[in-house]
Amino acid sequence: MELRHLRYFAAVAETCHFGQAADQLHVAQPALSYAIRQLEAELDVTLFNRTTRQVSLTAAGEFLRGETDRILGGVDGAVRGVRRIAAGRTGLMRLGLTGTATFSHLPRIARMVKAELPGVALEIHADMLTPVQCERLRTGALDLGVLRPPAVGDGIALQTIEVESLVLAVAVDHRLSVEPVVSLSDLHSEPFVAYASRESAVNDAVLRACRQAGFVPHREYTAPGTAVLLALVAAGLGVAVVPESVRALPLDGVVFRELLDAGTIELALARRSDENNPVVESVVAVLEAAFRREAAPTGAQP
Repeated sequence: MELRHLRYFAAVAETCHFGQAADQLHVAQPALSYAIRQLEAELDVTLFNRTTRQVSLTAAGEFLRGETDRILGGVDGAVRGVRRIAAGRTGLMRLGLTGTATFSHLPRIARMVKAELPGVALEIHADMLTPVQCERLRTGALDLGVLRPPAVGDGIALQTIEVESLVLAVAVDHRLSVEPVVSLSDLHSEPFVAYASRESAVNDAVLRACRQAGFVPHREYTAPGTAVLLALVAAGLGVAVVPESVRALPLDGVVFRELLDAGTIELALARRSDENNPVVESVVAVLEAAFRREAAPTGAQP
């Protein structure tokens, strides 16, 4: 049984008129009649009662009409689904994010994907350092990462989506909390709270900035993640220099202050250099366009 025969049968069953069905299908009426006879012969049943005045479905034809609607509906749905997948409009996206990006960028990313690609489901892997994301991208455990450059190892393509200032986090009762702007050199004698991982891109950026300011920060405490780091700052155990996006995680007892000479740190989308998954391409295109719009000056033309 061919799908062509079922589509021909469905058209005749709908119109109960061979001539009208032939016009609807853009085929010659004799060819349509022959195809229906072939289908009846294959099934060894009569599907239509034919008289000189009318055509009507037999009981077998009525049953086949319901089954044909179901079959053709499934086929058409499969075709639409395959085309959406090939166009990157449907599928699963496994997304990794560094710790601070989970708070500052995940809500925006999820909102963008839902609005532009509602058929794409996100599987979130949060609080992942750059080296771990790069390794999981290479092995295929992740499809896309949001991380702090540089990439670790080969085969990873990066696209910068944001350049953030480094800011100071201090306890509300710290001597510098009343200053609207602080110089990095003012922190030379302060105990620091840093990230525990030796592979932290934020730690590296802070260390470079402090060395340029003429001192090496004294790391009094370390934290496994941003939430714990801010809690230690709130407790008065030290100060921290963090990406500006950490402001998205407010905590009682902590205030943020601008730093004059702390520099910046990048955030980037990361994917495999040889990536050919259309869903990844679609998500990256949506995110890059959205971040470009957000970064454009007010009134600028796209």
